[in-house]
Amino acid sequence: MLVQLAIRDIVLIDKLDLAFSGGLTVLTGETGAGKSILLDAFALALGGRGDGGLVRHGEAQGGVTAVFDLPTDHPARAVAVAAEIDTDGDLILRRTQFADGRTRAFVNDQPVGVQTMRAIGTALVEIHGQHDDRALADPTTHRAILDAFGGLQGPLSAVASAAKRVRAARTALSEQRARVEAAQKEADFLRHAVDELGALDPQGGEEASLAERRTLMQQGEKVARELNEALDLVGGSSSMVPHLSSALRRLERRAATVPSLVEPSILALDAALTALDEARTSLDAAVLAAEFDPRELERVEERLFALRAASRKYSVPADDLADLRSRYDADVAALDAGEKALSGLEAEQAAAEAAYEAAARKLGEGRRRAAKALDAAVQAELPPLKLEGARFITQISVDEASRDASGTERVEFWAQTNPGTRAGPMMKVASGGELSRFMLALKVVLAGKGSAPTLIFDEIDTGLGGAVADAIGARLGRLAAQVQVVAVTHAPQVAARAGTHFRIAKDSVKGEKGAAKAKGKAEERVTTRVVGLAAEARREEIARMLAGATITDEARAAAARLLQGAEG
Repeated sequence: MLVQLAIRDIVLIDKLDLAFSGGLTVLTGETGAGKSILLDAFALALGGRGDGGLVRHGEAQGGVTAVFDLPTDHPARAVAVAAEIDTDGDLILRRTQFADGRTRAFVNDQPVGVQTMRAIGTALVEIHGQHDDRALADPTTHRAILDAFGGLQGPLSAVASAAKRVRAARTALSEQRARVEAAQKEADFLRHAVDELGALDPQGGEEASLAERRTLMQQGEKVARELNEALDLVGGSSSMVPHLSSALRRLERRAATVPSLVEPSILALDAALTALDEARTSLDAAVLAAEFDPRELERVEERLFALRAASRKYSVPADDLADLRSRYDADVAALDAGEKALSGLEAEQAAAEAAYEAAARKLGEGRRRAAKALDAAVQAELPPLKLEGARFITQISVDEASRDASGTERVEFWAQTNPGTRAGPMMKVASGGELSRFMLALKVVLAGKGSAPTLIFDEIDTGLGGAVADAIGARLGRLAAQVQVVAVTHAPQVAARAGTHFRIAKDSVKGEKGAAKAKGKAEERVTTRVVGLAAEARREEIARMLAGATITDEARAAAARLLQGAEG
């Protein structure tokens, strides 16, 4: 419920802080005191349309903050969570209105779009009046209202699940048909492609592997000549090894005679022969590694050229030929088994639609039962509201062509305002006052069943008095036992039933504010004040509502009787 409302610099309101409690709260005051301004400001915090004209004259900006205390599972929190808003603690909606028309919106101090703020606000508050009755003005909400009244969440969920299965079955069948039709148009090409790619049997990464192998073999042919020439110099007919070995042996025979002269040369020649022997071993190994079969090179090139030719033919990279082959295989398989698959999917769709029809039929029966009960319950509330000759009608029509997640019925609230007149959509046939009373009766019947936690009623008792105003007050009181109700009223009978009573009035004040402050002088301003009324002040306000400008003792006595009667 709404627990706090703070308004700064909106039209005639310079600073206003109100604390709200549960039950019925009324706001009273003379015409023009600012009740509409307060509601306009509140609507701004709920995501209503901004207007630079709302900013108090001489100020650059105004603002409204509304604080709500909600259970953890309230739908408004779910909307906030979906918008990635931290929802710990209270839900705080804040809107800043700039004089140039711009606005900024915040929920729990996180910037949000106005659409998000409006979605949260709609889940928190309903504002009803003779000319602003959102719950009844939009027929698209009537079906949900009826479902909530009838407790049809179970059948509604079953229909939603069945509709989801129907959509899935239709999609699967449509995709299969499209696939088979496409395959049939290209049947000859597909079969030829499958045969050709099947014979080629391309593998992923094969082109790169073959290209690398081909390069190695081509380079190996050139390197092999160089290796063989080097090997011939080291260990072949051109080798110097035999000559070096012979020279080493001769020097070794002379080593005993002149060792100091010969031994260094012997060591150097021995090391050279050892190094040459190691080089010959390495060259032998390299020559063996460089050897290849020319026929293998031919086979690699033929395979590589075949892959690249297929790549060009099918306009895909060579590495994608394997995936293309799989897709063509699947298309041919779909073509071959298409009719059988289609038959199976058609059977699945028929079963899903039959299940939907059964669930929708059960939901429709529940709606028709709920409609009769709703009509009777609302009808019982109408006579005390001076609508004894009127009828409330829940009009249900069936649209077989539209099978959505909410069933096939279309629901709209109708009214017959007088016997003998033609019934029609309530928004079209009921006057403003009649519409407000129909709405109140409907809200009383629906109390606690899907209603927003806070209901605002804006002067729905206008032009009514006596027993009718008392009946409206009684119903607002009953409604307030289920949800928080705030009523702007001119009816003392309604005001007497409130648990909390605020009085709105205009005052003239002096002070430096806005443009006056900039000029350094004080000016007289008109501002709207809202005060909570204690018992004595409340009796005096109700007496004023009864008597007008001059409050008499008789009016005070009548006010006291109203208050006593409301308490009883």
